[in-house]
Amino acid sequence: MTKTLPSAGFPRRAFLKAGGALIVGFSLRGLSFAQEAGGVAFAGGPNQPDLEQLDTWLAIHADNTATIFFGYVEIGQGSATSLLQIAAEELDLNMNQVKSARMDTNRSPNQGSTAASASISRGGPKVRAAAAEARRALLTIASQKLNAPVDRLIVSGGVVSVADGPQKSVSYGKLVGDKPFHVPLTGTAPLKPVSAYKIVGTRVPRNDIPDKVSGKYVYMQHVRVPGMLHGRVVRPRGQSGYADGAKPLEVDANSLRNIPYARVVRRRDFIGVVAPDEWDAVRAAEQLKVTWQEMPTLPGHADVHQQMRADKSIDVVLQQTGDVSSALGKAAHVVSQTYRGPYQAHAPFGPSCALAQVTPDSALVMCSSQNAFDTRRKLAEALEMPVGKVRVQYYEGSGTFGRSCYDDAAQAAAILSQEVGKPVRVQFMRWDELGWDNYGPAHLGDVRAGVDAGGRIVAYEYRGWQHGWSTTETSQQLALGTPPGDSGDGTARQLNKLNLGSMYDIPNVLLLNHQLQGINGYLKGANLRSPLDISFSFASEQTIDELAFLAGIDPHVFRQMNTTDSRWLAVLDAVARAAEWTPRRAASNLSDARIVRGRGIALGTHLSSYAAAVAEIEVNKDTGAIVAKHMYGALDAGLAVNPAFIENQISGMLVQGTSRILNEEVTFSRTNVTSLDWNSYPVLRFEEYPEVTPIVIQRIDQKSTGAGEEALCSAAAAIANAFFDATGVRLREYPMTPDRVLAALRQNA
Repeated sequence: MTKTLPSAGFPRRAFLKAGGALIVGFSLRGLSFAQEAGGVAFAGGPNQPDLEQLDTWLAIHADNTATIFFGYVEIGQGSATSLLQIAAEELDLNMNQVKSARMDTNRSPNQGSTAASASISRGGPKVRAAAAEARRALLTIASQKLNAPVDRLIVSGGVVSVADGPQKSVSYGKLVGDKPFHVPLTGTAPLKPVSAYKIVGTRVPRNDIPDKVSGKYVYMQHVRVPGMLHGRVVRPRGQSGYADGAKPLEVDANSLRNIPYARVVRRRDFIGVVAPDEWDAVRAAEQLKVTWQEMPTLPGHADVHQQMRADKSIDVVLQQTGDVSSALGKAAHVVSQTYRGPYQAHAPFGPSCALAQVTPDSALVMCSSQNAFDTRRKLAEALEMPVGKVRVQYYEGSGTFGRSCYDDAAQAAAILSQEVGKPVRVQFMRWDELGWDNYGPAHLGDVRAGVDAGGRIVAYEYRGWQHGWSTTETSQQLALGTPPGDSGDGTARQLNKLNLGSMYDIPNVLLLNHQLQGINGYLKGANLRSPLDISFSFASEQTIDELAFLAGIDPHVFRQMNTTDSRWLAVLDAVARAAEWTPRRAASNLSDARIVRGRGIALGTHLSSYAAAVAEIEVNKDTGAIVAKHMYGALDAGLAVNPAFIENQISGMLVQGTSRILNEEVTFSRTNVTSLDWNSYPVLRFEEYPEVTPIVIQRIDQKSTGAGEEALCSAAAAIANAFFDATGVRLREYPMTPDRVLAALRQNA
């Protein structure tokens, strides 16, 4: 282990503020640049492996173990272990007999992005089918070897024996060890019935945790190769409008003359620095004098919602059932409110990192992309190289929760390597990561809903505004002059019908999506865990709560009355039981005390599963501070391959939902983003974490659905509802900061 200290001439305070500098480094001398994971012989190449061939998905080794190839990557959710549980179950192997291979575009199956909680829901069936196909092929071979029909063979730990003659046996390794199957993946092999599961559905420990706890795990930020240079990007502190990019008017390379081995690299508007020593690269990026063109095209964070409402939009009706206006006219109580959600950052603890070696006819890039094949395509465009010449290998980085800066860092490393002709490792600084992120977009929502005298919801209307999402990385935009990409047609970035009233039995519904035309005047936006759903639930579930209050009904009971879906009712009732919920009307225990307490409940989802949350909070009416004391979350994600992992996911979502609803907001002026560190972009600190209680509803007979995003928005909405219960006041904009709390309390005093 080596320690890098600040060089002379650069203040220690600046060094500590840099955040993105790797202060303590790990030397991985034994790690080759093109390291092969698992020692698996695989005839890979630049083209996509054939998804219809069994050998693309798994290999059986002579030592009676198996390597499973899948196209999804581990980003902290435990899916790499869960997928191995699925494979081991179908193969009748033990967990210590299965391992996975590193994601590599030259040999891994292309299963798309590790996003939208897809690893198990979409990746699991393919792994299950491949393992079942392999088991059938192995038993066919074993039948000939043991001179017994297949239906008389049993398997345990990869050893095949005859049911009434256990002395006759042969292992998988002896049957095909390290040889390819050369059979198609037909998808017709019989699957093991769920009643026979011994591994799926159990709490198998994650296979990555021991090395992570001991410090042996190789994260992307740890990877080093001989002869590499360290690189940093040089950009204004904080992006301006997405369409504006960053335009350097003057670059003074002489400003680095006191750092003898540092070099400035420029390609069009892309500017970076490289140096043999990382601290020299950090100093060079800080010290390089660049005059940037100022572009005051942003509205500022205080006025962004006003601009969104005023801009032209493409309006699309996503759902229209019955007659909302007529039903509202007859309702006993009507709620009509506007809600505002901010831009929020991915904010990984460790800034994005990548390492690239680019030659005239090839490129090898190590990075933390959630979609290696799409990253390969983007790299090919940025390098102006055929996609078949580009290879991407995955290394896990810090938590990202959506499309953060990992592709931007990968492109920056590749561009710098192409320019200098050597391997280059790029790690963003904290201000790069926070200032040039693909933010979770801001949102504006208008909600109207009504309830009849009996407490039944009769009408629900939601109108939402959002701008296009970014598809061009900053490095490519600056280096090639590529125009900023936009999702454009509005079909991909729109209201989430599943999370806007669908859990309730409402006869009259109108969902209207206002897709803003163009992206000028807005920040870069992209997927952030459970995209836009916190904004949707913040508005929608507060509206449901408000209807319950006007009807004089307990919030939990009101939700029970207005849904007949058994799975929604199951999570709702499970979380209420865990929290020992006692029915009463919200805000019925108001107090003049300085610190008041409240509780809230909410339902929510993202794409496929069912989730509910209860929040217990304290509000300091003198300071405006909200403290989440205890968060409860229940999740039904169908078949829980590993309930412990889903409990971990629920716990993480409860904490992150708390952070995002209370603290997180990207601030920006007319010219640039201004939240560039943990002070200006605060996240929940460890001492502020609530106690959490996760509940998994196991549905062994159902298909697996998403478990990585579905409980986030209900947690945030439950806190908003708890605030009303504590104070009798509603907040219509988040994060629910002390300033906003105090302003709302004063306004309603």
